[in-house]
Amino acid sequence: MTGRLHTPLTELVGVEHPVVQTGMGWVAGPSLVSATANAGGLGILASATMTFAELEAAIAKTKAHTDKPFGVNIRADATDAGERIDLLIREKVAVASFALAPKKDLIAKLKDNGVVVIPSIGAAKHAVKVASWGADAVIVQGGEGGGHTGPVATTLLLPSVLDAVDIPVVAAGGFFDGRGLAAALAYGAAGVAMGTRFLLTQESSVPDAVKQEYLRRQLQDTVVSLKVDGMPHRVLNTELVQRLENSGRWRGLAAAVSNAARFKSMTGMKWSTMVKDGLAMRKTKDLSWSQVIMAANTPMLLRAGLVEGNTHAGVLAAGQVTGIIDDLPTCRELIDHVVTDALARIEAMSALAGQTTSH
Repeated sequence: MTGRLHTPLTELVGVEHPVVQTGMGWVAGPSLVSATANAGGLGILASATMTFAELEAAIAKTKAHTDKPFGVNIRADATDAGERIDLLIREKVAVASFALAPKKDLIAKLKDNGVVVIPSIGAAKHAVKVASWGADAVIVQGGEGGGHTGPVATTLLLPSVLDAVDIPVVAAGGFFDGRGLAAALAYGAAGVAMGTRFLLTQESSVPDAVKQEYLRRQLQDTVVSLKVDGMPHRVLNTELVQRLENSGRWRGLAAAVSNAARFKSMTGMKWSTMVKDGLAMRKTKDLSWSQVIMAANTPMLLRAGLVEGNTHAGVLAAGQVTGIIDDLPTCRELIDHVVTDALARIEAMSALAGQTTSH
């Protein structure tokens, strides 16, 4: 029986353990989310790469496999964000997670209907903003994290956010074991969120050959690239990424337009919807039009690697912890080990404090 760590996160969401599985596009589906939830953590479905109908089906499938709380990650700038929020409320999803800060009225609507709101942020000022709008907690990811990330390390970003807000803060970026959870709690965080570590579990839908590609990598084998979609994106340093890094601007834009067409065909999205999403993205992220077009690369490049298993044509988002992870546990084995190890380390520190006091 795994011990328990009671934190503001476990109290807020109603989960057993202060461990969050992040909403990774093409990875965080019903299998991974329900397995995380059943193991006592907070699993988050990734909806940005799903159509509305696919999200509806994913929520139903997750609920069929767990009666524990779970969350859904939503793009706040998506043209159908309002409909997706209505779906979460209707299906009584416990947590709404956001990669971009949701507007004040969306937060209020979710909270009024009993949904916990946890945006992800990359700076203390953003945490202050969403906290003032009513967010229940925040996830703060340092530069070690995979996917879109910032330049500041978790060890500096986390305390800056903790000092700025009085709502629960979940630490992300560089976490993979009990030592990290114990350290985050020592900082004052309410828990940790992990992406790459959950990607490399048995319930993750990523093809086995791709998982082995991650396990072969060293600490220095990730890179933050601007050529994937025009924004800082930490990925495995593959041959494709190296080609992208050395490609000219126009070649990258041409590839992005082609991938946008493929994404449209695959999802059945209308061009008008994609243009509206692009306009919203340009406004909320303050991007140039070339960056907006480049952003069309992301869904298809990630899908090629993480779903189709084509490491030569796809991009593999990866945190720096990739070079440390060497196993593929079940979600239950992972969470049990993380919590048990964290408890042992906290107990050892408490004993050390007792020795210091006695002297």
